[in-house]
Amino acid sequence: MANYTAADIKALRESTGAGMMDVKRALDEADGDHGKATEILRVKGLKGVTKREGRSATNGLVAAQAGDGVGTMVEINCETDFVAKGDRFIALAGRVLAQAVTVGASSADELLASDIGGTTVKEMLDEANATIGEKIEVRRVARLEASHVVSYLHKTSPDLPAQIGVLVATDGGDEVTARDIAMHVAAFSPSVLSRDEIDADTVANERRLAEATAKEEGKPAAAMPKIIEGRVNGFFKENVLLEQPFAKDAKKTVAKVLEESGATAKAFVRFRVGS
Repeated sequence: MANYTAADIKALRESTGAGMMDVKRALDEADGDHGKATEILRVKGLKGVTKREGRSATNGLVAAQAGDGVGTMVEINCETDFVAKGDRFIALAGRVLAQAVTVGASSADELLASDIGGTTVKEMLDEANATIGEKIEVRRVARLEASHVVSYLHKTSPDLPAQIGVLVATDGGDEVTARDIAMHVAAFSPSVLSRDEIDADTVANERRLAEATAKEEGKPAAAMPKIIEGRVNGFFKENVLLEQPFAKDAKKTVAKVLEESGATAKAFVRFRVGS
């Protein structure tokens, strides 16, 4: 019988992030030697990296850093929430975010190809993939610059790391207002900053649907134009950040709150893990 204890299993799981059965098998093969077992997990894991490429990684976390007019945000995915809330995965995400900030990355491809201590971020993730035993990937990266850039991270579950992350870039105003807007974005999930960013075909389709619905409801022809415009404006209020009722004061739009603080919104980015 291999010479190891339950404490050894726990220690190896914490240091590698590998699954229970993988840890036990590695300790059996290494006759309880922690260092050898770690190496076994790594070697066997690297052999399985290619096999895991086709697997779905829909758990994970969002990490962000903002200050001095620059904000960076990354979404890093894994396969299970067990790994997502583990110290090893969270520490790995911290390294990836720090690297994104250092190299000024604005895309996942740029970040993955960057050098980090003589290796690439992609190779570093493959190493983690090997020891943890799950597919791990950088799904997306965002970078914003403006007078003020703030970040906001939101936990959708108390036992998981942040699943929603937001960056908001503003000129003028103050960071308090910008952060309030970021919290609003996290809660209300607008798709664009202004209605100019919604293509004409989408607006035309919404207008067509509004007209068809009004006719189906038997609305009078004389009232039809006003009803259609009202419903199209409702679509804008749902999707356009500047036209949404502000989370902290629904009597004001987000645009009005920005105007009162002397700020202009330049851009925002919202990530939700797996969506």
